[in-house]
Amino acid sequence: MSEIITHDILVLGSGLAGLRAALEASIISKGGLDIALVSKVQVMRSHSVAAEGGTAAVLRTEEGDSMELHAWDTVKGSDFLADQDVVDRFVKASPGEIRHLEHWGIPWSRRPDGRIDQRPFGGHSYPRATYAADKTGFFEMQTLYDTLLRYQNTTRYDEWFVTSILVEDGMFRGLSAIDLATGEFHIIQGKALIIATGGAGRISGFTTYSHAVTGDGIAMAYRAGIPLKDMEFVQFHPTGLIPTGILMTEACRGEGGYLRNSQGERFMEQYAPSKMEVAPRDIVSRSIMTELAEGRGFKREDGLDYVHLDLTHLGADKINERLGFIRELAIKFVDVDPVHEPVPIRPVWHYTMGGIHTDIDGATRVPGIWAAGEAACVSLHGANRLGSNSTAECLVWGRITGARAAEYALQREKPSSPPAESTARAKDHIFGDLMKRDGNESIYQIRKELRNTIDRNMGVFRTAEKMQQGLDKIRELKQRYRNIAVRDKSKVYNLDLMYALELGFMLDVAEVTTEGALRREESRGGHARLDFKTRDDDKWLKHTLAIYTPDGPKFDYSQVKITTWEPVERTY
Repeated sequence: MSEIITHDILVLGSGLAGLRAALEASIISKGGLDIALVSKVQVMRSHSVAAEGGTAAVLRTEEGDSMELHAWDTVKGSDFLADQDVVDRFVKASPGEIRHLEHWGIPWSRRPDGRIDQRPFGGHSYPRATYAADKTGFFEMQTLYDTLLRYQNTTRYDEWFVTSILVEDGMFRGLSAIDLATGEFHIIQGKALIIATGGAGRISGFTTYSHAVTGDGIAMAYRAGIPLKDMEFVQFHPTGLIPTGILMTEACRGEGGYLRNSQGERFMEQYAPSKMEVAPRDIVSRSIMTELAEGRGFKREDGLDYVHLDLTHLGADKINERLGFIRELAIKFVDVDPVHEPVPIRPVWHYTMGGIHTDIDGATRVPGIWAAGEAACVSLHGANRLGSNSTAECLVWGRITGARAAEYALQREKPSSPPAESTARAKDHIFGDLMKRDGNESIYQIRKELRNTIDRNMGVFRTAEKMQQGLDKIRELKQRYRNIAVRDKSKVYNLDLMYALELGFMLDVAEVTTEGALRREESRGGHARLDFKTRDDDKWLKHTLAIYTPDGPKFDYSQVKITTWEPVERTY
């Protein structure tokens, strides 16, 4: 018999969105709700700590910024696929989150007069990226965690691997999970669930993501009957360190860094003359890949050709004050000191614009389940996210979903009995299936082939031929996955089992992402096709919805909400 644990609200994921949701639910209930914070990593190891550059918010209306300008920048940046009512709510809410963090003690970087500083970021018409040096995500996480500790109503389940979301009779009932430290299987019951597990970037091999970001929450929601939305839209960050893929924050360019090709030219003048290096990320990434394709990059034998990110003109004082972590990373990983020499970079898989389909409140189609942050697709970012809007989204919808889940939970009784049917199914999947598999396929070889497939066929530029090859390979890997072997039969920290579960999630996410991209016959934002080079609003101004079936995803579409701005040509 599995141990049954019961709480009021379950928060799955302990990054920015998860911590903000748990904190808001605690505030709303004045500490009265029993909240579980469940994560497969220790709380301060969540990927949000890797966010470096800033958090977007309108703080300077007296100096020329405005809510309307932030909304326009976001809608235009999204290549007009963002839902405009969502954008409007976002820009009005994000300044309040900056002030909450200020009152809770975050060490924002300051102007000489003591006011909070902001810097330029790609696609923004005003320098509205609020920052804490180049460790913004870390300081935001630490501040939220410290504030949450003031409440005594949250139980942390660190290093618990959630294996499924339990839904019975169309309602949320709980989670199945393995305590990695003991190997014991548990059911965690709750009235409400907030999914805040982040994106799915580790389906790629060359990525900025932490190793834990394998799309678990997205895949579990999909399997539980919640559609995934716009998964074909993947953001490539223009400046990934060669050869590791480590993020060189957009703040490098926001603070005045240059991009140079092998001829020493600042080539962005040819692609986005009004914005140069602080054009939106999709445009800068395509520009870099064009330079490389036309022979104006630096060659590497492993195929990771690159251009230069040049910070040398900024001077040591500015780099040390505002980009000290970037300097440390470049020196440590590639023995390059940005004070004295340019940094080798190329576009790198960075952000999942799509995710779990939600409404404007972050609610899913299953009563009792919300999603927030990168795991969700509330349709803020559309086809391309503006830098510094992501951490703001985590804070805004962390607060919204925390409040909604708290209101929901306060009106309901705790579940009295575990969901027998879904519990049995979840347990049998692990102990009656995965742990008993003794095939000749390697989990690690399939994982490696999946990542190579994604990198080869789902890059910055795409074609039907390459995507079809990728989709065929993913389906082959799904078949081979049935014949894997979990060699480790022990209980304590059975990483073999964890990697097997992660791989199943990754394959589902990769299939949805690739097939959705193949079906979308246009170029829009982060989805750039060489065989359909233009945006097609007549046919494709719509959201992609992928619905789980045992035979693979079934696709549907939904309308984009346009309230203010009709689509126009997107130039910078």
